[in-house]
Amino acid sequence: MNITREDCIALCGLEEDEVAAIAEHEHLPDVAAAALAQYLLTQPGGAIRIRDMITDDLRAALKRHDRSHARELFMALRHFVSEHREEFMAEKARRSR
Repeated sequence: MNITREDCIALCGLEEDEVAAIAEHEHLPDVAAAALAQYLLTQPGGAIRIRDMITDDLRAALKRHDRSHARELFMALRHFVSEHREEFMAEKARRSR
């Protein structure tokens, strides 16, 4: 039995479009981006780093007037933030101390 690309993405804890955004940002194949995502999600501030990667990709798409891709990235960002809201709230609370 072989592990597929889809298996790697499913195991990392993110959706395919979120992994694709990391791959785009870091210039990595999807499987390597899935491994990076899984690693980052286990690190303090990792979700924030992923959010920032997706945001960077979104800004780049808007800058080159690629509205279709910007929409895809925006939806990936919205989903990611909603799934990891607790970490963002904890980061905000920590910064306000």
